[in-house]
Amino acid sequence: MRKNKILYIDVEAVATLSMAKLGILNPVTGLMGSKTAKEADETGMVNGRSFPFSFILAPSGKRNRAVLETAAKGEILDLYCDGSKRGELTVDEVFEIDPIKRVQNIYNTTDMSHPGIELTLKRLGSLAVSGEYTVEFSDVEDAIDMVNRKAENLEAKDITGMVMAARPLHRAHERMIRQALEKSDLLVIFLSKPYLDDFIKYDLRRSMVDFFIKNFLPSEKIVVVPLENTYIFAGNNEVILNAIAVKNFGCTKFIVGQNHAGLGMHYEKKKISTIFDRLTGIDLQIETVSEFVYCNICKTLVTTNTCPHGQHHHISYHSESILELFKVGILPPAVLIRKEISAMILSSLYPNRFKNIPKLYYDFIPGSGLIEEHSEEDFYLSLMRLYQTSSLT
Repeated sequence: MRKNKILYIDVEAVATLSMAKLGILNPVTGLMGSKTAKEADETGMVNGRSFPFSFILAPSGKRNRAVLETAAKGEILDLYCDGSKRGELTVDEVFEIDPIKRVQNIYNTTDMSHPGIELTLKRLGSLAVSGEYTVEFSDVEDAIDMVNRKAENLEAKDITGMVMAARPLHRAHERMIRQALEKSDLLVIFLSKPYLDDFIKYDLRRSMVDFFIKNFLPSEKIVVVPLENTYIFAGNNEVILNAIAVKNFGCTKFIVGQNHAGLGMHYEKKKISTIFDRLTGIDLQIETVSEFVYCNICKTLVTTNTCPHGQHHHISYHSESILELFKVGILPPAVLIRKEISAMILSSLYPNRFKNIPKLYYDFIPGSGLIEEHSEEDFYLSLMRLYQTSSLT
């Protein structure tokens, strides 16, 4: 029996193909041929609905190019990822693409200093293939089932979606989540799951979000699902694709922060406009939320639109700046991040950091007088309480 030729793809491609096949990227439901791809790139439209660029498969590598150069219409190619078969593709068309134009369409730039462009170019070949395909990737299907089950159980009508990285989960995230819950039967938190190495891994970020929901929120009204943050979710188009995915997961509303990099908020004819004003055919209520800050006059979290005090009185919740503290092992103030979450992060990032936890406890932390076992996470929590002691300050 003659074996099929093999096309080698990575897990990002598998996840992206699965999202299209399962309707999460609708109006895109499959791979585009050359004509449809060109139209999508030029118009930003697919079947009368907004989609920022073409949906194609153009894997890199000499072996893949050799397969595609000789592939005949109707031929079946096996799709392999990490040494195992993940699906099949029936060839309809093979056509040339320009990888540089492709990254321009995705990122709206070809600046090689952009963190994603070099990596994307490495995984892009100059031959694309279209055709019907099957693919095995249960994560997306499981996420869809999770949202559907929760919505059915709650008989939810108003379903709000929000996309976050939570790297790390800080107080402004918490306030935004609570605000979203106020007017929702169900809140779906799409936790971004990137395919690049990250300082704070996805599993740790998921643990933070789960902890907050379990201990401080009505957990029955919330579901957390991973959003496969593949290479197409990049640049200024990320927020558009997020909206499309949120809609196709069954949400009726999408909440996004005003300081999102791809939102493009500006004033036009005395009216606030965003990138969403150019979307067509996406039946989704989109709400932009003002940036939350801590005001040292108001003594609480406020939005930049409602606080009368100047920026010099505000503490901002910029994730990259907070990460700088964690990168050097510093415990952030509780006004920035809940102490339990900081303890989770530091004990995970720096395991076995302290040589003698029992002695540190004995010297620094008041106790019951009994000998007790303590973890590093316990120590960080106790240390934060010690930081908050105010009698000598």
